Amino acid sequence: MFPSLPYLKGQLTAVIGEQFAQGRSTSGFLERLEQLPASYDAYLAFAASLADMPMREDWPYVEPETWEDIQAACDPDRPLGALREIAADDSRRRVETAFLASVCGSILGKPLEINPTLPQLREAFEQAGEWPLADYVSEPMLRALGKSHWSWFETTRERIRHVAPDDDVNYTLIGMLAIEQFGVGFTKRNIRDLWLNHLPLSTTFGPERTMLIRSGMSYLEHDNRPFDHAELEAWPSLLSPGSELCGAAIRADAYGYACPGNPALAAELAWRDASFTHLKTGVYATMFIAAAIAAAQVLDDRLAIVNTALQFVPQRSRFYEIAVDCRDIAASTDDWLDAYERMRQSYGDYRHCRIYFEIGTLINTLLHADNVGDGICKQVMQGNDTDSFGATAGSLLGAYFGPEGLDPRWLAPFGDTIHTGLANLNETSLSALAARVSLLPEIVRTGSSRIEPSELYVFEHVIE
Repeated sequence: MFPSLPYLKGQLTAVIGEQFAQGRSTSGFLERLEQLPASYDAYLAFAASLADMPMREDWPYVEPETWEDIQAACDPDRPLGALREIAADDSRRRVETAFLASVCGSILGKPLEINPTLPQLREAFEQAGEWPLADYVSEPMLRALGKSHWSWFETTRERIRHVAPDDDVNYTLIGMLAIEQFGVGFTKRNIRDLWLNHLPLSTTFGPERTMLIRSGMSYLEHDNRPFDHAELEAWPSLLSPGSELCGAAIRADAYGYACPGNPALAAELAWRDASFTHLKTGVYATMFIAAAIAAAQVLDDRLAIVNTALQFVPQRSRFYEIAVDCRDIAASTDDWLDAYERMRQSYGDYRHCRIYFEIGTLINTLLHADNVGDGICKQVMQGNDTDSFGATAGSLLGAYFGPEGLDPRWLAPFGDTIHTGLANLNETSLSALAARVSLLPEIVRTGSSRIEPSELYVFEHVIE
């Protein structure tokens, strides 16, 4: 039932490398690891000691982890309430569109979830006669590329019959369930329990998989001892490499949907979810995305959306520094391809799931998209984690453009059918699920978590 000692040693090696990237003085720790006796007790004690690594004296960043410290590190002039009022009907339409657009972006990028670069995609798509991308990915495009994600058999243009299961959609729906069942006061334990009830282990990756395994172990122990909240709080810092990757960022969407015009609340909810598994950049990116989706529902100026979201992340963090640079690059050119290339030159080493480059491409997409379809295509053409950031771009653009910005042709192939990866969510109607998601702002506004079947209606000009 225990992981192997070689596996644990690999985990510890990865954590030490990540601690160095986060400013810790790691000198001598790899040598100490090599000298440890091969025992679980020795490895566990060593893992616990990593939390006490000192910061390097020349480290210029301030990257807090507690909610109180993060608040203190954000822009003191950030808006703490609603930016602008939004009518309930407009809110529902925008949220429904944002969810539907995220589904479209996810499926558009799914066959390409193989860490491609823009030049690789461009060469293949030009060979197939389909550059720039303007529709779901076809089999000839994948043949020209020479590689594909295993899900291609149900996510390529010729084969799409429904929304295929995807972790990005799963996590958005987990966020929906958290707000429906527990309101804005949901806890990390609530998230843990929702994961145990709904997420198959095979649908999780990196820190999410680690936390789901730990959740299962802790669940087994509850008959014999009280629940240890302090232990849960410590999980992300103990033997969990990947805590700055994008796994938390893909969980931001529902919190942005639920808080139209209120990026402060969206960022707080995103922090509560993200900090269950992630640290520092992994958390800040989640807060940024949730705040941006919330702001996009009420702000007309796209640059103002980015600037507002940036107010809700620590101002002296690596994330803030790189996001600001990418914003400036994207805002200084009318050519999204030129902006991409300039970002790639600076941040191209941060590839699949590594946040920085991908947040830059997301900002690039927001500032240059003509509509939802154009935007999700621009996002996917920029490569990296194509389905995750295709979904995030869909949420952000759907919230911004509203129903008029999403051409029904993007929804038509799904036949109003969605297959999720959640074990106990049995809704298969995409339109009904989108309508249910659209009620999140009302739940937050009223403090009620009760969903009446009569409230689940659909805006027919969005789904035909």
